[in-house]
Amino acid sequence: MVLAAPLVSWGPILTAGRAPAPPQQRHCRGRLGHVVVTMGCTAQIGAVDMGGRAAPESLQAGATAGHDNLISWAPGLGIASPCGGPPSPKQEKALDHDGEHLSLVDTSPFVWSPARNPKGFPKLKNDMFLRAARGEETEHTPVWCMRQAGRYLPEFRETRAAQDFFATCQSPKLCCELTLQPLRRFPLDAAIIFSDILVVPQALGMEVVMVPGKGPTFTEPLKEVEDLLKLRQKVDVTAELGYVFQAITLTRHSLEGRVPLIGFSGAPWTLMSYMIEGGGSTTMAKAKSWLYRHPEASHRLLRLLADVVTDYLVGQVAAGAQALQLFESHAGHLGPEQFQDFALPYIRDIAQGVKSKLKEEALPLVPMIIFAKDAHYALRDLAHAGYEVVGLDWTIRPQEARAQIGKDVTLQGNLDPCALYAPKEKIGELVKKMLEGFGTQRYIANLGHGLYPDMSPEHVGAFVEAVHAHSRHINKHS
Repeated sequence: MVLAAPLVSWGPILTAGRAPAPPQQRHCRGRLGHVVVTMGCTAQIGAVDMGGRAAPESLQAGATAGHDNLISWAPGLGIASPCGGPPSPKQEKALDHDGEHLSLVDTSPFVWSPARNPKGFPKLKNDMFLRAARGEETEHTPVWCMRQAGRYLPEFRETRAAQDFFATCQSPKLCCELTLQPLRRFPLDAAIIFSDILVVPQALGMEVVMVPGKGPTFTEPLKEVEDLLKLRQKVDVTAELGYVFQAITLTRHSLEGRVPLIGFSGAPWTLMSYMIEGGGSTTMAKAKSWLYRHPEASHRLLRLLADVVTDYLVGQVAAGAQALQLFESHAGHLGPEQFQDFALPYIRDIAQGVKSKLKEEALPLVPMIIFAKDAHYALRDLAHAGYEVVGLDWTIRPQEARAQIGKDVTLQGNLDPCALYAPKEKIGELVKKMLEGFGTQRYIANLGHGLYPDMSPEHVGAFVEAVHAHSRHINKHS
């Protein structure tokens, strides 16, 4: 029932009485590959076997032809449903209860998609991060790190060995494992799903590969305005990015309520700059030239990206994300006027659009974080852009940032990542100074950018522990 191919009647698959039905195997081929499903269960207990591996009742995860596609059982309904959610109305309609058996009787095609708003997640045990994001009082300052699932961890390198980067991003099982790795080492207060901002251009139809020693590279970047016609103008984020949603649902269950899970996306200007530059750039001259030479086309592209990002973020919440971060990583390449024209309107629209759609779909109104690197000139505007948290890089003093942003928005950041090269004692001193500058409330500790591959895990641990220790001490004596 997670196949794109038409399904014929399977016959009895579930007994409604006390005794389990004999297991029946069905082999079907769909767009995701060859699936073997074994079902034999009572009306209240489900058992789905995928690829020869049994999964827990609350979450069935399995492999289909090399893909890690998430299958869950809807207890009492007798139907396998993606991502832990109940069957769709169409699936429910396809079930016939004859008093003894539940049978599939509809032969129309089923299009695979993750369930919206899956239920049954474990209860959250540590909500310190969410409380700080909402401006509520916390016993200690919560802390997490951008790129906390990264190459500085030997287990990360081992897991990623011989794996293509974007193939890893498309594997829910691997993304889940990489997300969990730093949580096993450090008492972090949040997890962030392992993925990449460039999955959005991929969803628009662009090819992006990871070139060793060079980084992400677009095989055919946008060069002329006419190239915009090559992009998908309507993107079904469930079809194109469903693997991210699967990873979020799987990870949310696997966290077992330890900490909240953050989803994320790149912001439109940052994505646009990659799509035109074809990769990283020190000047973003090609992308910025579009803003001057082709302003109308630039706005068309930015609008398309904003719409896709909005749907993508809503889908992440539907899959189980408990907070969202928008990365405007290339904000510093724009001056104040360009930022006002080509970045800020779309940042605002995404916040407004996400919140509106979450309300429409009765999904949780999760806190949102905007991180616009090097956009000091826009902090006052970002404070009123609709985000509960404003992330800061390391080049601004805490007191100055607070003065510009005010007291009604939570701040996040902003230790210089290179400070983690210092001795552990010095890291503790720098953390203490940072906490004294920000204060321990309405504040989430983080770095001013992501962790670097050559950093010591022990020094990352020292940073996390120093945040907890010093913030508790300040709270106790304030």
